Parts: sequence; C-alpha cells; structure tokens
Amino acid sequence: MSDTTARAKTAVIVEDDPDIRHLLADVLESAGFSTVSVGNGIDGVRAVIAYQPLITTLDVNMPGIDGFEAARRIRQQSDTYIIMLTGLEEEADVVLGLGAGADEYVVKPFRPRELRARIEALLRRPRAGEAGAPAPAPRQESVGPSFPAPRSEADEAGPTTGTDVVVRPSVGEIVSPGDVWLVHRDLHLDPDSRLVRLAGDELDLTRTEFDLLATLMESKRRVRSKADLTLVLRGESYVTSYFVGDADKRAIEAHMTNLRRKLGDTPANPRYIETVRGVGYRLTSEHSAS
Repeated sequence: MSDTTARAKTAVIVEDDPDIRHLLADVLESAGFSTVSVGNGIDGVRAVIAYQPLITTLDVNMPGIDGFEAARRIRQQSDTYIIMLTGLEEEADVVLGLGAGADEYVVKPFRPRELRARIEALLRRPRAGEAGAPAPAPRQESVGPSFPAPRSEADEAGPTTGTDVVVRPSVGEIVSPGDVWLVHRDLHLDPDSRLVRLAGDELDLTRTEFDLLATLMESKRRVRSKADLTLVLRGESYVTSYFVGDADKRAIEAHMTNLRRKLGDTPANPRYIETVRGVGYRLTSEHSAS
C-alpha cells in the first residue's frame, strides 16, 4: 500500500491502564509500528498532533477528557485511523464513538490477534491524500509538552508532516460530462473524487460512511447484509473465511444510523436507504413514495 509504505508507521496509544498500554504496544510493535504511549485524553490529543500517527488507539474512560471528546478533537487535526477500545458495549456507546470520528470500536477485553487483524484491515482503506479522500485540518503550531521518541527503532522517517493534501472541488464546480457519478434520486456520488452531493449540496461523510453509501449505490436494489458490508469495509468481500461477529454488525448499524442522519433519512419513511428486516440494507426504489 503506497500510503502505508511512504509514511512512517507510528501509532499513538491513549490508555490510562499501564497493563493494557503495554499489551497494545506489544501488538502494534509486532505489526511493525513505532509507538508513543500516554495516559490521558489531553496528552493523547497533543501526541497525535505532534506525531500525526497512522493509527491511534483510544480508551473511553480516562482522566480529564474522555475518549469521545478526544476523538472529536483528534479528528479536527488528523486523518489518523482511530480505534476506540472500551468496556462500553451498548449500541448508544458505539454510535457515540463512531459519530465522534472513530474508525473501529473494539470492546474490552479484546483478543490481540483479532485486534491486529482489525488494524491490518483498516490499513487497506483509503486515507486522506488517497483517491480524493477528505484532507485533515491544518496542524496547530503549539502542541504542548514534548513527547519521547517512539519505542521502536523503525522511526528513521520521523513524524509525518501532514503534507499529503488533496484539494476537493467546490460545491459549485461544473462537473464535466466525462465524470462518472452514481445517481439515486437527488443523491449523487463520485467514487473517484469521493464526493457526495445531496440536492446539489456537498455532504461531509466519514470514510466508512462514504464506503457504505458507495457500496449500496453500486448494488442498487440488491440487498447487502451486515456481514457482507463488514467484509466490504475490510476489503475482503466474498471471502467467507473471515469472522464477522455481533460487534461488527452493531458497528455497521451505528455507521448506518449516522449516514441516514446526514442524508435526512429515517428507517420508518426511507427516501434513500431501506432496511430489509432480518437481511440487511438496499437502496429504495426510484419511484417509491417520498
């Protein structure tokens, strides 16, 4: 993967439990990452701004600001992949975590091999600077206290500079006839530039929300199950040997809730995405009642 190999593989671990911090460092370093570990949300935000890591793990219940608030602040400053690790497993907590900007939500206690597999799956997704994905906000000049060098010696490239930026077209830009857009009613999606427009207005979707919507729009009226959508996001479509658990399916439901909210859609009266009870999701009919 070009982005992974071109940029230093640094990970920031934000966790107040020292035993879990050490376990996460072992998992990430075995996957080839340099690690920076901190014990609270404020220092976690500062470390992410300083190092611009590829991966950030976030505990939820921490001193100072919690993981939800830390994720929101990090997402304003960085395109790092955020993995939220927490003992909170209610659907409302999953929705809150994903809505705050997390890419993955893993319930403690976790299995190290499964966590590593999820990390590897995340790295197969496009990041900012790739294929027109949204670029991160400018980095702040002041990053607070300095941090020690990452634990691994594989840090010759140093912290990333955040220079991989793609300028997105403005909402009012004229689209040339050669551009291929997926269209459903007044919803338009361009897979190449990763732009979505609803009634002419550009929507701000997360990577995962965009990928889910693109999959459904490409599938049209074909139903996609939660397990199928999980594998699509992992980049492992139709590979049946990969495990899809209840937590994965709840995460899809949470992402879908956020996506529908941004579309102004509701499950009871869907205009764009409908639920096929007990099966999954598909696009609504072009001619169904509004």
